[in-house]
Amino acid sequence: MTTLVVAVSEPKDRFRDLVASEWLKLWSLRSTGWSLLLGALAVMAFNVGTAWDHYRYWSAYDDVSRAEFVANGLALGDAFTGNAAMVLVLFSAAMGAVAVVGEYGSGQVRTTFAAVPARGALISAKALVLAGAQAGFGAVVAGGSFWATQAVLSLRDTGVSLGHPGAVRLVLASALLAPVCALAGMALGAVVRRGAAAVVGAVVLLLLLPAALSEERHLTAVLGHAMPLQAWQRLAGDGATGPFPWTTGGAWLVYGAWAVVSVLVTVMVVRRRDQ
Repeated sequence: MTTLVVAVSEPKDRFRDLVASEWLKLWSLRSTGWSLLLGALAVMAFNVGTAWDHYRYWSAYDDVSRAEFVANGLALGDAFTGNAAMVLVLFSAAMGAVAVVGEYGSGQVRTTFAAVPARGALISAKALVLAGAQAGFGAVVAGGSFWATQAVLSLRDTGVSLGHPGAVRLVLASALLAPVCALAGMALGAVVRRGAAAVVGAVVLLLLLPAALSEERHLTAVLGHAMPLQAWQRLAGDGATGPFPWTTGGAWLVYGAWAVVSVLVTVMVVRRRDQ
């Protein structure tokens, strides 16, 4: 009697299944929703507060200052301020770091790697979910800030619309700053695997280092231009003048480079250190 043995192999994990799993994992945490809400309120508070300050003390400005404010479209600067951008950078980077560090801290990462040996695909799915969630967060914050600040300034007939030169670029750049910094935070979390250390690293790398790079020397200016925060500043309207001006196209490339390199670093670290 001949026995027929049929080899049965389990189907490989499809990428969309990994994305769905990571999406459920992200939103199963109660802290995710509350963190995004508090982060949005903090960022928007800086923007609306600045616009409210201009509205409240409008009568204290002289006629020349008022005319320059309107003529130069300075209301656009209230739509997303530098302080709000720094808060957004720190918040998104911290969220990205927690997305990785949290699994290592709880030990869940062992179960995850046992269930999905294809670590490159797993990290790519995690990065896609993180970037998508942060892009949505950034869009809400940037769009909401623009609407709220211009509504306040319109009470003095000084607000601008999305049709104003540079307005759409400012909103888009502010929205995309969130996923870029979240992916950078994810890479830092994969490298250090400590929540506090990853946040400190994000502060140093994404906030303190750009502030220390001078625009007066070519080398430091170029290095500064390669940082996400300074890329945002250029897209927001600053950085076109000075000893070493650069283009908005270069700033968009910085955004893309940081996102791609951050994912590659995370994949490489996870593959090499978790064998």
